[in-house]
Amino acid sequence: MNYYFYKAVNIDGSLIDGIVEAEDQAAAYEDLTARNLRVLVVKKASKIAARLRQHFISRRVKRGDMVECIRNLSVMLTAGIPLLNALEDSIEATENRSLKSALTDAKKEIELGLNFSDTLSRQRGIFPDILIRLVKVGESTGRLDKSLTDVADHLQRIEDLSQAIKRSLFYPVFAIVTTTGAMIFWFVYVLPKIMNVIQEMGVELPLITRALMVVSNAISTYWYVIIGIVILCVITIQIMRTREKTRYYYDYMLLKLPIVKLIVYNKLLALFAEQMRILIVAGLTIDRTLDIVAGVIDNLVFRRALVAVRENVLLGSKISDTLKDHNIFPPMVTRMVSAGEKSGNLDTQFSFLSGYYIKRLDDISAKLGKMIEPILLSIVGLVFILILMAVLLPVYDLVSKVGKM
Repeated sequence: MNYYFYKAVNIDGSLIDGIVEAEDQAAAYEDLTARNLRVLVVKKASKIAARLRQHFISRRVKRGDMVECIRNLSVMLTAGIPLLNALEDSIEATENRSLKSALTDAKKEIELGLNFSDTLSRQRGIFPDILIRLVKVGESTGRLDKSLTDVADHLQRIEDLSQAIKRSLFYPVFAIVTTTGAMIFWFVYVLPKIMNVIQEMGVELPLITRALMVVSNAISTYWYVIIGIVILCVITIQIMRTREKTRYYYDYMLLKLPIVKLIVYNKLLALFAEQMRILIVAGLTIDRTLDIVAGVIDNLVFRRALVAVRENVLLGSKISDTLKDHNIFPPMVTRMVSAGEKSGNLDTQFSFLSGYYIKRLDDISAKLGKMIEPILLSIVGLVFILILMAVLLPVYDLVSKVGKM
């Protein structure tokens, strides 16, 4: 599939633009005209530009706003309110302008005869893929309200997972930034002033003091080089993440780094279990479920393992047996999946696993500060011991000389 940038006039006479995904330019044009848009421009867009645009658009809609909107729709549909009326009420209740605009477009397209799932799929930058898939299932089963409830519960769990990760990272990031700032202030501002006073007294500086002075002068003089190195490292990491050859090793490194792996690994297991649960509940086949989950998981090590699991399942193997072949899945996961296969309650088992790993992330977030603190204190203590030695040794020499006079 390719991405195409378009400009068009909608039925209200307003000029709009966006990105559409289609096989070719003709298919993109046909898709846009089917929405009752008067197309002005359709031109091919690069995948990077399209994904960046979709990313920034999706960032405008917070997951909490989406959960509230979907849950309200579900409640109204359960109460017997028609979909168009439910959408109209949701549009009035929604404060987020991007979401309000997307719902308004969806309502207009439904009035023109399109299915709800089709209207949502046209705005993948706003609506998550899992919503589109489960709405389609709900339309086919006649239980759209239940599908929307399942999606709302799923997105709320993902939001809980996201909040757990943010809580776990807040203290370490804050501590590292403040500590680094304090050390830079000492090296750039405080230490040179003290050393200048000591040098003016004619005291010969010891080796450790001269070494720290070299570091201080280098930071003060070549600060732009240091910033450039940091930017270069960030760019290098981004390149590693975009190229599949290096992406695998980058993702593998995240699963092995001390402390970092506690967050990344448990997050991936929670996401894997939660995606499996919601898709199984929706009635998708196991091979299709594994295919979708592999596309959602943002870690190439996990993704390749899931692709291999899917291939073995298609050949007739049990899920639990194929999971055992990959050591990234802990024994607890394989045991729970095996029990679920025997009892026919896979969704229940994955629900337990999802809740279990989200709770583990909460526990890690509570304990991470205590785990990071000794490391930071050791590093800071060592640096300031060196600084004190660099300052006190020449002062001691000065006092010794004065005492001999």
